[in-house]
Amino acid sequence: MSSQARKTILLQSGAALLVGLLVLRGLNLYGETLDWSQQATTLLTTMDFFNFTKYPPSLDFILLTLGVGAFVLAFLETNALRVLEPVRVLGSAPMFFYITHLYALLVLSILAQWLFGANQHYGSSQTAYFGFYHVWQIWLFAMFLSALLYPLCKWFAGYKRKTSARWVKYF
Repeated sequence: MSSQARKTILLQSGAALLVGLLVLRGLNLYGETLDWSQQATTLLTTMDFFNFTKYPPSLDFILLTLGVGAFVLAFLETNALRVLEPVRVLGSAPMFFYITHLYALLVLSILAQWLFGANQHYGSSQTAYFGFYHVWQIWLFAMFLSALLYPLCKWFAGYKRKTSARWVKYF
C-alpha cells in the first residue's frame, strides 16, 4: 500500500472514530457509565465531557485514543520519518534491545562497583554514587543507554531483514 493511501485511510478512520465519539458522548447514548452534564463554566463542562473510564476502558475512551492515534500516525506517515528513524531502528529489534539492555545494565553495574565499591546506601546521611533519586535521572540514563545500544540494534535489524533463519525473526 502506498504511503498516500495509508495516510488517507488513517485520516478517514480517525475522523470517523472522533465523530462517533462526539455523537455517542454528546447525546449520552452509550459508551460511558457516567453521563456528562452542563457545569458552571465551559472548562468544567469540557472536563466533564472528557471524563472517561480508563480501567476498564469505556467505548468512549477507546474511540478517543484510537481516533487521536490514527491522526498521529497519519502525521508521522509523511512528516516525521527521518526524525523518528532511531525509534524505528530500536522498534525493529525490540526483543534484542530488551535482552542487550539488561546485560548492558549488568555490565555497567559491575563496572561501577569495581570502580567505586559497593556504595549504594539508602540512609538519609549517606550518599549514593550510582543510584537514581529523581525520575529525570532515570530518563536521562535511558536515553544514554538507548544511544549506546543504537548501533548494535541497527546492525541486528539489518541482519534480521537479510537472514532466512526463523529463530532470528523472533528477536
